[in-house]
Amino acid sequence: MKSKHLLIVAALAVALQFTASAQTNVPGTNAVAAAVHVNNAIGLAKHKGQRTDDVLARAKAAPGDYDIEFIGDSITQGWENPAPKGGKNVWADFYGKRKVINMGVSGDRTENVLWRFENGQLDGIKAKVAVVMIGTNNSGKGRNTPDEILAGVVAVLNQIRTRQPDTKILLLSIFPRSATFSDQRGDLLQVNQALAKLDDGKNLFYLDFGSQLIEADGSISKSIMPDALHPNETGYKIWANATEPKLKELLGEK
Repeated sequence: MKSKHLLIVAALAVALQFTASAQTNVPGTNAVAAAVHVNNAIGLAKHKGQRTDDVLARAKAAPGDYDIEFIGDSITQGWENPAPKGGKNVWADFYGKRKVINMGVSGDRTENVLWRFENGQLDGIKAKVAVVMIGTNNSGKGRNTPDEILAGVVAVLNQIRTRQPDTKILLLSIFPRSATFSDQRGDLLQVNQALAKLDDGKNLFYLDFGSQLIEADGSISKSIMPDALHPNETGYKIWANATEPKLKELLGEK
């Protein structure tokens, strides 16, 4: 039953695409028509910037088998940034001896990832494991609601499953953000609660280590995320250590 969960939620995502968001008067009548709101989180949109083209070119230039592919936004892209602000050294320690490709694009939202998939990001790539974290850029005032973000993440997962049926997915919770408690962080926690239900113990595995990124009072330490969003080298070490046991299991490493 759990194996059908993604398809079930995907159906809900389609239903969420068109929802009433406002009412407007129709000229010449007394009728009130509902304005239609489209959930852009499940659409297709290219994120402007050279990084999008570079990451697409990276995949097209080196097709074939990989141990791990990382899919996400600037937090994932930050693995390439030098220390102490980024995770480049940690990447070398944990992934240097594995064949790994980074598909993180700064600023990406779920619809941007979906656009990249549609335009060849996964073509020719056969990864044993896809590490996925996306959705934080869809959150915030004036952006997507939690149910829309959930639909967007599920659409991303379904596309990976369709395009890479043999790839195991390690879905990470969306990292906490903002210096302390906030409505935005609360929205992401709600999304994470729903994402956790997608873990089927077979093809998709959910991992949440967000509590390791915050202090006991709920604040985010500048020693881990200086801007309360992007990890520094210390944060990437937490990420790598938290995921390593599961990655070894999924990769069949001793």
